[in-house]
Amino acid sequence: MSKAREKHAERLEALSLLGKDLTRRSRSHCELCDAHGIKLAPYELKPVQDTPDLERTIFACEVCAGQLNKPKTFSPDHWRCLNTSVWSEVPPVQIVAVRVLKHLAENVEWAADLYDQLYIAPEIAEQIELGEM
Repeated sequence: MSKAREKHAERLEALSLLGKDLTRRSRSHCELCDAHGIKLAPYELKPVQDTPDLERTIFACEVCAGQLNKPKTFSPDHWRCLNTSVWSEVPPVQIVAVRVLKHLAENVEWAADLYDQLYIAPEIAEQIELGEM
């Protein structure tokens, strides 16, 4: 096995160890769109750290994760769920939600209106600016 493949496998294993904590925190719901009864997977905030960390990881459904990984495929109607998740008390969820909202606000009126209404704590605002989706 190549070193890169081995390193990737180790990272996936470390992420899977966060599974129970993510499941407990999210109550088995997507932390962005609140979908439940579907497959959920860890999604790490960018920039990705050397070691996976619960405070930099969210549980997302395949639809959310797929769009986060390819922002050009965003379906603005799917992201209306941000009305709730941008107010999340879980910092990584709020960070990802606001990053998505900020991206959408450039071209989508409802997103721009919601973004204008936000109050973002300084420590969360700093994390939002540090990365991308």
